[in-house]
Amino acid sequence: MPHRLPIVAQVSEPAPRRRHPSWLRVKMPGGDGYRDIDRTLKKLGLNTVCKSAGCPNIGECWNNRALTIMILGDICTRSCRFCDVKTGRPLPVDEDEPRRVATMLAALDLNHTVITSVDRDDLRDGGAGIWAATLDACHELAPKMTVEVLVPDFKGSMEDVDRVLDANPDIFAHNLETVPRLSREVRVQARYDRSFAVLKRARERGALTKTGLMLGLGEEPGEVAEVIDQLGDFGLTILTLGQYLQPSKKHLPITRYVHPDEFAELKEYALGRGIDHVESGPLVRSSYHAEGQAELIRRLQADHGTIGFASLRPE
Repeated sequence: MPHRLPIVAQVSEPAPRRRHPSWLRVKMPGGDGYRDIDRTLKKLGLNTVCKSAGCPNIGECWNNRALTIMILGDICTRSCRFCDVKTGRPLPVDEDEPRRVATMLAALDLNHTVITSVDRDDLRDGGAGIWAATLDACHELAPKMTVEVLVPDFKGSMEDVDRVLDANPDIFAHNLETVPRLSREVRVQARYDRSFAVLKRARERGALTKTGLMLGLGEEPGEVAEVIDQLGDFGLTILTLGQYLQPSKKHLPITRYVHPDEFAELKEYALGRGIDHVESGPLVRSSYHAEGQAELIRRLQADHGTIGFASLRPE
């Protein structure tokens, strides 16, 4: 039976408000590590979701030599109402991008990295071929690095999902973003059931699976608990829970600021439902603390007997 979920709703702050609460304030990005990565990205003509989506953790992550590469360009074919990535008609596919991505990641000598992409509904395979080529290049040039892929839904094509899985990512991630009732409003061209099916497919194929939810979009506590129950039932490996922040006035408004205590209770609830690892807090994003996850991934692969490149090659 699902655990009972206590919620500290009385300490959450209502929105809108002129300033974010104290637990959401971060320093402006800067520092030698930040500037070094910024220069390298510009030189190689590569994109990151860190910049394209305005992640509040960009300064901390880049100075820790952690970043989330965004492949297949920086223009998305979808218009999700929470996301600050550009929407429009993308440029043609850059067939050399996989090599440049792998070259940079190998040069950074990372233990772990996250790769994501814009949605490419203009492509027959949704970009799955470039995804597979990027993974192959990373495995070749940085064989000790574990790789998490944060993929789109490929419009529900399990053939395209399988193509990415066949390239042996160490974590297969796809974000649900919000509860079913709000999904169409938040992710206009996506469907909750389709996203859920993509995650289940990856789990059935033996991959470590990961998803994320944003809070503060109008969801009810019981709806969040129900989603967590469903994820625990099919064996999700990693869950992230973070505060939604409105990128601009044209995006969906924040309905409330969720207090850190509530995030802590949600973490305990998710762990109690059998999810192996949970990152839960106001500033948590999909790749939060990813730089320290290589050891965790190898342990989880061993525990679950799952696929992944790190499990195929010894350290």
